Amino acid sequence: MALKYLALGDSYTIGESVPATDNFPSQAIKMLRNSGFEFDDPLIIAKTGWTTDELADNIQRQKPHSKYDLVTLLIGVNNQYRGRSSNEYQEEFHQLLKIAIAFARKDADHVVVLSIPDWGATPFAEGRNRIQIASEIDEFNRSNKALSIQYNCHYIDITQGTREAAADRSLVASDGLHPSPKDYKRWAEKLVSVYIAEITTTHG
Repeated sequence: MALKYLALGDSYTIGESVPATDNFPSQAIKMLRNSGFEFDDPLIIAKTGWTTDELADNIQRQKPHSKYDLVTLLIGVNNQYRGRSSNEYQEEFHQLLKIAIAFARKDADHVVVLSIPDWGATPFAEGRNRIQIASEIDEFNRSNKALSIQYNCHYIDITQGTREAAADRSLVASDGLHPSPKDYKRWAEKLVSVYIAEITTTHG
């Protein structure tokens, strides 16, 4: 029976401004298949602009089945962009993380959280307070990392890599805001590394 992957998030998960085959879940599945793992296409529940509460609402609407071999969660940039508080984010992310674990057969080791990218390093942020954006994203990431550790989920820091976009435009999509396939590939490589090195080692 093929393995199943559920990807929860926002524009960074669907891959806004890049072909669907180039978002990080699709690239990760291709890499895993090339490594000998039989995975179905990923189920992606994500939309550009979603905040934590909007993701939670849409999970309830779509009601995916509850048995996945891999679940990723990447959410929060729109909370920061809309000026929502870090306390609210922490509370809502906490609930989403518990939902993600439930989808992973209640096995936190099959859940991978990705940190929030820093859109302040992109051309879209020209004229904005990049230092403030970075500071607020770091604060949100401290919350999601602490919760990931608390629940024994895997955590991947992609934020620092996204900040390289300030000097490397090849990491940015044509819209000047979202990551390019090149940067998504780096995320996918990290995800695949975690899956192969840690998840399959523990569970076979």
